[in-house]
Amino acid sequence: MADSFGTRTTLESGGRSLEYRSLPKLTETHASVASLPFSLRVLLENLLRLEDGVAVTKSDIEAIAGWDPTATPSAEIAYTPARVLLQDFTGVPAVVDLAAMRDAMAEMGGDPSKINPLRPVDLVIDHSVQVDVARSHLALEKNIELEYERNGERYAFLRWGQGAFRNFTAVPPGAGIVHQINIEYLSQVAFVEAGAGENGADLIYPDTLVGTDSHTTMANGLGVLGWGVGGIEAEAAMLGQPVSMLIPQVVGFELTGKLPEGSTATDLVLRVTEMLRELGVVGRFVEFFGSGLDNLPLADRATIGNMSPEFGSTCAIFPVDEETLRYLQLTGRSAEQIQLVRDYYTAQGMFRTADSVPARYTETLTLDLDSVEPAVAGPRRPQDRIALKSIKSTFATELASLKPGASGTRPALAPAAQAEQSGGTATLTKPEVTDGSVVIAAITSCTNTSNPSVMVASGLLARKARERGLTSAPWVKPSLAPGSKVVTEYLENAGLDKDLEAVGFYTVGYGFTTSIGNSGPLPEDVLEQVQADDLVVASVLSGNRNFEGRINNDVKMNFLMSPPLVVAYAIAGHMDWDPATEPLGIGSDGEDVFLSDIWPTTEEIKDTVDACVQGSMFTKSYSSVYEGDDRWRALPTPAGDRFAWDDKSTYIRRPSYFDGLPRVPAEPTDILGARCLVKVGDSVTTDHISPAGGFRPETPAGKYLLERGVAQRAFNSYGSRRGNHEIMMRGTFANVRLRNQLAPGTEGGFTQFMPGHEETTIFEASQRYVAEGTPLVLIAGKEYGSGSSRDWAAKGPNLLGVRAAIAESYERIHRSNLVGMGILPLQFLDGDNADKLGLTGYETFEISGIADMFTSEAETTGLAGDRTITVTAKGEDGMRRQFRALVRVDTPKEVSYYRHGGILQYVLRNLLHGA
Repeated sequence: MADSFGTRTTLESGGRSLEYRSLPKLTETHASVASLPFSLRVLLENLLRLEDGVAVTKSDIEAIAGWDPTATPSAEIAYTPARVLLQDFTGVPAVVDLAAMRDAMAEMGGDPSKINPLRPVDLVIDHSVQVDVARSHLALEKNIELEYERNGERYAFLRWGQGAFRNFTAVPPGAGIVHQINIEYLSQVAFVEAGAGENGADLIYPDTLVGTDSHTTMANGLGVLGWGVGGIEAEAAMLGQPVSMLIPQVVGFELTGKLPEGSTATDLVLRVTEMLRELGVVGRFVEFFGSGLDNLPLADRATIGNMSPEFGSTCAIFPVDEETLRYLQLTGRSAEQIQLVRDYYTAQGMFRTADSVPARYTETLTLDLDSVEPAVAGPRRPQDRIALKSIKSTFATELASLKPGASGTRPALAPAAQAEQSGGTATLTKPEVTDGSVVIAAITSCTNTSNPSVMVASGLLARKARERGLTSAPWVKPSLAPGSKVVTEYLENAGLDKDLEAVGFYTVGYGFTTSIGNSGPLPEDVLEQVQADDLVVASVLSGNRNFEGRINNDVKMNFLMSPPLVVAYAIAGHMDWDPATEPLGIGSDGEDVFLSDIWPTTEEIKDTVDACVQGSMFTKSYSSVYEGDDRWRALPTPAGDRFAWDDKSTYIRRPSYFDGLPRVPAEPTDILGARCLVKVGDSVTTDHISPAGGFRPETPAGKYLLERGVAQRAFNSYGSRRGNHEIMMRGTFANVRLRNQLAPGTEGGFTQFMPGHEETTIFEASQRYVAEGTPLVLIAGKEYGSGSSRDWAAKGPNLLGVRAAIAESYERIHRSNLVGMGILPLQFLDGDNADKLGLTGYETFEISGIADMFTSEAETTGLAGDRTITVTAKGEDGMRRQFRALVRVDTPKEVSYYRHGGILQYVLRNLLHGA
């Protein structure tokens, strides 16, 4: 590698000599480097270390070294992460694609062994367990049994991948959540690559990653730079392709003070989310600084980092400091590694102390932690924060909008001693479900289950409720899904596991469960009442996503909140409850019990955490993390470097992206005579586009499985079927809450086939359009594709025949995914949208100028000059509407991806030709 700035030097630590690229040396000639944000210094080191004069040039390094905080991002760089992190919902299709690429490489006359990860890849199986059984000491075992029954074929496929691909490891089911395992075990903070330096020296640099889950940013709490990408972009990174990106603007977020009594990390992150959404940080980095960091435990920092996708930033990073080292020690990292982290970041001038040089930022926000008050978010978006004191009135307003005339009044309370519930007591007398009833209460997902303070708080609240004779209302389905087995161990160590069980919260599995849509079915007696009366019922969960149709198809309101509040609402049983002034329930002594009576103090929480959370727990838990249980080890594992596809499989099928792929791509062409398949409004998420949860037999995906002899009970979920493109095509735009404006009065995957306005499913219409050779487009409002980094939200439309999307704005990852699948993302110019332009979606569309814009020269220069293109819509009345739209192919590398028909096709051809 080149070293234009003479920054190659040596670090001595613990008797080891390691090579690194010194930022202080660069500062000697570029003084402004000393005041760069922490995150940009990580990117700068990346470029210094990987300078080769081709992918990374001297001018690229100078572009970051001379960063202007106020400039509009325009300089492109090639960032190469140290490693790649996958979860199984996105990991399975990633491995499917790699297996298919090996086949395609062989068919094109190339070497299949070139299709192999070049960077370390860790996959954690955590998305597949469902809450089929709850409120029982048998829940964990039964749910695991069903998980293997449903997913054994997928898991065997991943075991094949472990043997077939180098640099690829899989963490078996039951270990925990990917992000918690990442911060507790996988993240090194300082990454050492053996023999990668000059003359075979060991090379040290900042630990960095990309992951196929939006919440990869949880590692930002450790000072590890990383963010979520789509599966297709992650696959390219595995195969040695750098991440092409513009040098971002960086927002500084100053924290001062200390969280007050009664406020949790969840309350803090909801306030941060609200503030950053209001500012607007899409495409930007967010970096935290200030004296408040001294009062913010690393678990709280990780909670904030986790929610970066919810406020829209690429990352939300904290600097490495003494708290980072304390956490590394707590989680069982070696003394040598901890010393190495200290020595390396100190040598780089990146170890935060009170004397650290203030960084320059694009914009700055300030939050006094003392001002944070209890809150929830919902009922359908994580950024919609509601102060806890206002939740009752907000619920009433939302209910009125969803179901005019509904009262939503909480049923009368009865003394716990008189409650009718087998095996315990309840605050309410019988399973009387009404509008506003809480039917799901889940301590779930990665946001909070990695944080001992809020997990212990939920256990302490359960203990005090238990002492007063309270438990969850009988119609509530409570569940506890710890982020790792360490959580179970410290809850058991404090005796809090029995308290949680006493109020209904039995451990149901180690995975995302409810947060990813795997809440399982509602109890039959509850479901009958909900469906018979079309009730607007609610879920409460400690996760990070509450989008429409995500949690459960029969639940229309979903509220995010801290784990102790989840327990409280499970006991209250209803959203029509003021936690500040109204009793939670009536205790066994006949006295009213208020939330304030059972809410644990900050001191109680801290004392319990200090006493029950021990470093030895982490060391013990992770010593066997790759072994799995007897079920995992007994899985039949296919052999061979090429996968033997089974045409009868309904889980794993060879995708069609590479069928008949020519060695040289055809030149891009204009889009003529297109029809609109879907027209939607604002905030349409990847859950709307490609849902992860269950589906019904009358859907196109359900019919597909029934035709192949799969019983409805074995359908599993869209997420678990992502290795089968046939199902995922049929599941595209199949969310039960999708409102396609082309099919007014409907919810779900419906559209009108044109001409003729024939109402049908989106899948069936797409197949008819494809058969007649009609290209398709999508029309959307603001924030199209927000939410999870879901590659099938781009893969699905591609396979349905969609050639372009036209939206008011895009979320970062989804826009990138569209380009990565060869779909052209267009953006209405400022002030324009479909309504203002008079677009109904029933027109025929022509997008002209593509061929002239996407030339081979543009692969080097990018889309220079005017990046707008002409769109012509011809209405049913013959009227033509013409407008300009911005082409959102933002970098020269993305031009290459689009010209090749997608990122994987680009990578495959490059490997074929030895590039």
